[in-house]
Amino acid sequence: MKKYRLFAVISAACICVSILYSLVGVSQTPQSQILLSTNPPLEKILPFEAGTERKQSPVYFTLQAVDAGGKLLKNALIKLQISTPPRNPLLTTDFPIVEGTKLLELEAAAPNGKLEFQQMLPIRGNYQIQVNVSPLVANAFASYQQTLNLNVRENPVKYKYFAIVAAILLSLGLLGGWIIGGQEELKEGEIAPQSVRLLLSALTVVAIVTLLFINITAEVAEAHGDAHSHKNEKIAPSISQSQGMEVKIIGDKLATVGKLANLSVEVKDSTTGAAIKDVGLRVKAIALEDNLTVFAYQGFPNQEGKLTWQEQFFDGAPHKVEVEAISLPESNRQFPTMKVAQSVEVEGIAPPIYIRLIGLFYFTAIVGMGMAIGLLIQHRIGQHFPV
Repeated sequence: MKKYRLFAVISAACICVSILYSLVGVSQTPQSQILLSTNPPLEKILPFEAGTERKQSPVYFTLQAVDAGGKLLKNALIKLQISTPPRNPLLTTDFPIVEGTKLLELEAAAPNGKLEFQQMLPIRGNYQIQVNVSPLVANAFASYQQTLNLNVRENPVKYKYFAIVAAILLSLGLLGGWIIGGQEELKEGEIAPQSVRLLLSALTVVAIVTLLFINITAEVAEAHGDAHSHKNEKIAPSISQSQGMEVKIIGDKLATVGKLANLSVEVKDSTTGAAIKDVGLRVKAIALEDNLTVFAYQGFPNQEGKLTWQEQFFDGAPHKVEVEAISLPESNRQFPTMKVAQSVEVEGIAPPIYIRLIGLFYFTAIVGMGMAIGLLIQHRIGQHFPV
């Protein structure tokens, strides 16, 4: 009986080991995937900062579609969608309207399995990049998709500025608490000592000025938006023709912060109207106020001779979209570089008033903490050194 029991135990152990080995083997089976690299490296990426003299440039993205063996997939069609970090009402960013929206949608052919583009990232937080890879040639490989995460840290200078402002407000509150805690005796007809009344008057003035600033900035932003609040319209496409080829850019003339604008480039034979695919396209979106490139891509038109993408202009300022058509060395069609361009007016949207009030609440809370500390210090001094 003991031998049979020992045999049963050994058999059960072998079965368990086999099952575990098979599960580990399945989990470690290589699969097709997307490899992401950025320039600058992830730890050095900073969000866009309006009105700064800091040199800013878009992040250079490289997406590589590889098979289970780590080899690049040739003749791939890559679709990507970049989503901005989700909303956090208690800790908003510089562009609250942009939070939780789509930043870019792009579909492009990748003959060598790579997709390279440049994109400015407007805010801090965790971005999601959804990528779909499919073959340009039917059944060349199995389609797959993958979601990548990209965490952008806040600019350290912001923390420095916040610490300075918080220290100033805390000091003011501390001074106020000290004055109130050491208040004088009331004179006849007074409801509070003179020092306390002066302090409360000063705080009232500060509160009024702050509220006026909040309302005025909100009205200015709204007026700026109203100036561009006409209906969304398509403008006549900008066209360039040379040596029997026509390049045309089509897209929205008016864009809105927080929403994607539709843009496309079409390349065709100016005589027959047939699509032309063997050309290179260089695309740029430029913020005109700072002459800053916020998006750039170099690629090829699809089978219909078109390159289409959707882009959000997160900064409420005029932009320009430029496209250059260039001849490819391996193509029989050689021509001088052709340029088309289109201006895009961007409608800015003022953040909701509650977001501004949250900031005011934080600053007021810091002052209140300082006053509480000042009162506590005066109370302790009064206990140890009574008058």
